[in-house]
Amino acid sequence: MSFYANPDPTYQPAMRLVTNITNANPCVVTTSFDHDYITGTIVRLYVPVYYGMFQVNGLYGDIKVLTGDTFSVSLDTSYYDSFLAPVTPPYTSETALCVPIGNLNGVYTVAVENVTE
Repeated sequence: MSFYANPDPTYQPAMRLVTNITNANPCVVTTSFDHDYITGTIVRLYVPVYYGMFQVNGLYGDIKVLTGDTFSVSLDTSYYDSFLAPVTPPYTSETALCVPIGNLNGVYTVAVENVTE
């Protein structure tokens, strides 16, 4: 099974597929490709139970961008189960996600410009 996340969707910042979360304080999240987030963005993590680290499912925190595909989240995962993406069916039908809360208003130029004629 293959999962897809649009690298340049209309609404920004966009959801990203998570490939790793460290056991640390703060934890570091790795995405499947560049996330394009900015420091201070608040994200919510969705982690299926099959991925381990199910304790973070539904938790949210603000981030600090580290690289194009990694960021730290203000969550202490030091004592949580290790994150481990499954590689065999049927558990590969779900994926771990990072979903930003809010949006970047600057990308919605139609909302502030009169485009009707």
